[in-house]
Parts: sequence; C-alpha cells; structure tokens
Amino acid sequence: MKKDESEEQRRGLKKSRQGYVVSSVMDKSVVVAVVTFKKHPQYGKYVRRTKKYMAHDEANECNQGDRVNIVETRPLSKNKRWRVQTIVERAV
Repeated sequence: MKKDESEEQRRGLKKSRQGYVVSSVMDKSVVVAVVTFKKHPQYGKYVRRTKKYMAHDEANECNQGDRVNIVETRPLSKNKRWRVQTIVERAV
C-alpha cells in the first residue's frame, strides 16, 4: 500500500443506490425501494423493476417517503447489507 492511497481506493468502490423509504418502523433500520428501468429483451419496451433493500439508519432520522442514497457495507444483520449515506429529499 502506498502512502497516498486512500482507504476507499484500497478497498475498491462501493455500490450505491438511490430510492424511497418504504418503512421506518424498526429501530435504526429502514426499508428502501429502488426503482430501475430495464429494457425488455424481445419487445424493447422499458419495464419498471422495484427492489427493496434493508438499510442501517444510525440516527433514526429517515421517515417514510424520504428520498435517500444508500451505500453497500459489510453485513450488519441477517438482511442488512446497506447503510443510509444521505437524505436527498424529505417527504412532504
């Protein structure tokens, strides 16, 4: 390892996603729904795909409807492998 290498460069880039908080009932955890559009292989039409991720919210500051950025992290529990990085937009 060189002196000028940062921690992030050494470990590699982490995946990040942006989605909406669907559930924030749990303590220090939220469920984030991430919507992607994938082109259908045969018909060419774009199909909406939704995937839910459980993310760690240390400060319990996310509420339902908030738009958040989540980042991949080490396994924190049975289902949690993501953590909330920033809240992009608050729910009205």
